[in-house]
Amino acid sequence: MADQLKRKLRLTDATMIVMGSMIGSGIFITSAASMRLLPAPGWLLAAWALAGTLTITGALCCAELSAMLPRAGGQYVFLREAYGRLWGFLFGWALFLVIQTGTIAAVAVAFANFLGVLVPGISADEYIVPPVIAGRYAFSLSYQQAIAITVILLLTFANTRGLTMGKWIQNIFTVAKTAALLGLITACFLAANWQAAAFTADWWRPSANGETGFAWGGMAVALAIPMLLGRAMVGPMFAQSAWNNVTFTGGEVDNPGRTIPQALFIGCGAIVLLYILTNIGYLVVLPVADIAHAPNDRVAVEAMRAAAGARGTYLIAAAIVISTFGCNNGLILAGARVYYAMARDDLFFKSIATTNNRDVPAAALWAQGIWASLLTLPRTVATAADGRMVLGNVYEQLLQYVISVDLVFYALMALAVIVLRYRQPILERPYRTWGYPYVPLVFITIAIALIVDLAWTTPTCGMGYLIVLSGLPAFAWWRLRPVAQT
Repeated sequence: MADQLKRKLRLTDATMIVMGSMIGSGIFITSAASMRLLPAPGWLLAAWALAGTLTITGALCCAELSAMLPRAGGQYVFLREAYGRLWGFLFGWALFLVIQTGTIAAVAVAFANFLGVLVPGISADEYIVPPVIAGRYAFSLSYQQAIAITVILLLTFANTRGLTMGKWIQNIFTVAKTAALLGLITACFLAANWQAAAFTADWWRPSANGETGFAWGGMAVALAIPMLLGRAMVGPMFAQSAWNNVTFTGGEVDNPGRTIPQALFIGCGAIVLLYILTNIGYLVVLPVADIAHAPNDRVAVEAMRAAAGARGTYLIAAAIVISTFGCNNGLILAGARVYYAMARDDLFFKSIATTNNRDVPAAALWAQGIWASLLTLPRTVATAADGRMVLGNVYEQLLQYVISVDLVFYALMALAVIVLRYRQPILERPYRTWGYPYVPLVFITIAIALIVDLAWTTPTCGMGYLIVLSGLPAFAWWRLRPVAQT
């Protein structure tokens, strides 16, 4: 079957997919959890810097693979070529079930959440369908959930109208939210409070910053710090994830051997720098406690309130609305290409392997959009200390489960650079990973350390591996019964 996708993405478009998929809601909220784990400015920046190192080294590895195998599906294709069809399928299976669709759901709800700051009627507590509780789970449809579903389906529809439509939405919103992030950084530095800000606190000793639970010294602390630092990196890694999404569109990038590596270098480099500057911005306007205990973890909102007063709340809410809208467009555009590639390999429903009259995988887009919308509906149920019922989101729980699994797939992708150098040495490589083999080994080492850390500190990550393993019978079914696909 001939590839029906058209190569219409140029360097600017590919770079906007990298940057736009990375800038979502994470940079505005995740620093709070990191600061609570290790409440000192130096450790906060160390967590973001290490996550940035993982991003840059991963991009350098990914660049060689994407230039060598510029096909729809990207990372799915890399894993398939390096380790066989099963490993590629398990990646795509996890991507569809949770990783991509759960992230789309999370970003859409974040969009609705911050839109509610500007339009108070959009609330998580105002229901179209009140919660129907069944044990530890519930089903509901609030106005916030309805807006989230609407934006998912709207962007899905827009992307079925052709790649040109999808890329222009991506380009416009990525430029807008990059400008908004630069505005946040500038506002923080202009309003720097050098006397009270975290920047002037003790950089490495939490106990010196009013956090009495951290007794400094001794072997126990020496062992605990690396573990806590690994946990503190989870938020920054989530905020910097999705840079691999541009590889999913490899079949639609013009001159991919040159364009995709350049897009990865420019996009990842720019975002890592912007994120470090943003966190320094938080540190120069807020004390340690205000970052660690920002209401609902909205550090950016507190920073803008400190920098620009009450109007800062509305400015940053508008910025996050723009950011999450553009981020979701990139996730929706790119993710569908993986399921399309799987279906063309007879490893997913056959209808997903088709393109519409605008040369885009519309069936894959709708399958992804509908599943992501459904993920916004189920809720988790917990009881607060005061006896109140607290509703969470199932997609958040699932995403926490698969963080470790996602790292495994990233590590396998970096290892694929080494594996394919040995297994397929004659393949043309328009770009070769700078610093080989040390750069892939640095990425793999950091990833393995984090996987072990999460296994020790977050036992629920084992559920993520069960989700992936659920793909084994599905893989067997598609391999044994290709004629049954519809």
